[in-house]
Amino acid sequence: MTKVYVGISADMMHPGHVNVIREAAKLGDVLIGLLTDRAIASYKRLPFLDYEQRKAVIENMKGVTEVIPQETLDYRPNLKKLKPDIVVHGDDWKTGVQAKVRQQVIDTLAEWGGKLVEVPYTPGISSTLLNKAAKSQGTTPDRRRKQLHRLLQAKDLVRVIETHSGISSLIAENLEVEVNNQKRSFDAVWSSSLTDSTNKGKPDIEAVDTTDRANTISSIFEVTTKPMIYDGDTGGKPEHFAFTVRTLERLGVSAIVIEDKTGLKKNSLLGNDVAQTQDSILEFSEKIATGKKAQVSQDFMIFARCESLILDKGMDDAIERCKAYLEAGADGIMIHSRKSDGAEILEFCEIYKTFGAGKPLIVVPSSFDRITETEFAKAGVNIVIYANHMLRAAYPAMYETAKKILVNERAFEVRDDCMSIKEILEVIPGTA
Repeated sequence: MTKVYVGISADMMHPGHVNVIREAAKLGDVLIGLLTDRAIASYKRLPFLDYEQRKAVIENMKGVTEVIPQETLDYRPNLKKLKPDIVVHGDDWKTGVQAKVRQQVIDTLAEWGGKLVEVPYTPGISSTLLNKAAKSQGTTPDRRRKQLHRLLQAKDLVRVIETHSGISSLIAENLEVEVNNQKRSFDAVWSSSLTDSTNKGKPDIEAVDTTDRANTISSIFEVTTKPMIYDGDTGGKPEHFAFTVRTLERLGVSAIVIEDKTGLKKNSLLGNDVAQTQDSILEFSEKIATGKKAQVSQDFMIFARCESLILDKGMDDAIERCKAYLEAGADGIMIHSRKSDGAEILEFCEIYKTFGAGKPLIVVPSSFDRITETEFAKAGVNIVIYANHMLRAAYPAMYETAKKILVNERAFEVRDDCMSIKEILEVIPGTA
């Protein structure tokens, strides 16, 4: 029989996919190259269903002979291995990110006389609208909590941004840009203790308790489907930390980050300008172990934030501590620095490769903001968190608007600085 290859993501099956497979089956034995999570995440959002779930659906479709993984968006590795007679695809890939892929398929098939058959696009079907409809249904705590694990497996670098309210969370949820034919968006959100307390007009000294912060989490989760990493400050007493872990798990939070300091919390970027005391390795390790014992699900993660570089204690101290924290059960490390060149962060990243055992490494480039995500990924960073930028951008804008109104005794001068009433109403689903 003629060997027919169909590459497909199959995240949300619809009549268009069914039609492509039906037409392919008319030509011979259909071999489905099912894109892996990593392949899909390389050019757009992580699929709603994981690879095994999607494989189970496709395997049971009429006309499908076999399903194998396609590890990249590039078809060539599978095509050169299988040498199919025909590749079948919808005719909607002639422009955009897949246009280059299409030409590669044509050139590769020509090496052994294979051909490309393109099936006309099925009218009335929009994956974009289907995705929007799925997102509008929301998600569940279990599904959301698992998603960070999936992202870490599928992406070289997970991109996270701070949100502190429903409106800021809608930006994180919906914003998408296209650069060099690749779609970029934020993968997850960060619940910052700094921005949450600042947004409430309180100092960043753990003055906002867990119950109050849980209310903020709920308001964020009501309008987003993305996973959350929670800034847990010092984590408090080990006995209290155990309860915090379980509370966050129930809410659907994916991970907590706790820092190895003691006493009244002070912002890390103040460094030694204020009195800050680092916890002992033994006691902080015990806190990590207590949290790991308390968690119920396998999906929840506890990251240890090492403050050695912040407090100018040197690289050796940072390495010693991070090794101990991983041995105590931490699922990964957050390393931080006040130095703007980022040199000590990149040095730590290189050393971390020798002992991190594949556990995720997080950086927060508030100070060393010249380093690009591409450079971080090359250095071995797994998660980058833009930890306070949304609130820091909002305050100056609000301040200047209020100031102009006072100076001019009217609002006309701020008209161009503000969204129109119509636009702001359209931001919130169900308002307009």
